[in-house]
Amino acid sequence: MRRAGMDYISLATMKRHTNWTAFYQESEQQNRRLVLIDPAAPCTHIDFKFHPDDTLLLGRESSGFSPQIHRQVPLKIRIPMVKEARSLNVAIAGALVLGEALRQVKAFSSFSDLSRNGNSL
Repeated sequence: MRRAGMDYISLATMKRHTNWTAFYQESEQQNRRLVLIDPAAPCTHIDFKFHPDDTLLLGRESSGFSPQIHRQVPLKIRIPMVKEARSLNVAIAGALVLGEALRQVKAFSSFSDLSRNGNSL
C-alpha cells in the first residue's frame, strides 16, 4: 500500500480487518452499503444510484469474488464494455467507478484545490 499510495498515503484512513466476516459485520453495524463491482452484474455503474457512505468492493483480477461474498452482497454493478473487451485492470475499474460515485454524491465540490483554482466539476 505504501508504494501504491505514493506520497498521498497520509491522506487516507486505512483499517485492516482480520477476515471477510469481520469486515462484513462492521459494515452492517455501521449501516454501510457494500457495492460489488462484477462484470456479470445487471446494473451499470452509470445507472446505479450511489450513496455517500457506500463501500466499493473490487475482487481479484484473476478470480473475482468468492461465492460467499456474492451471496452476502446484493448490490452489484458493472462497467459497460464492448463485447470484444475481456476486462479492465482492477485499479482502472476502481478509479472509473469511484469517479462516478463521487460525481453523483457531489463530493468533488469538497476538494479545495478545485474551488481555489476556480474550476468545478
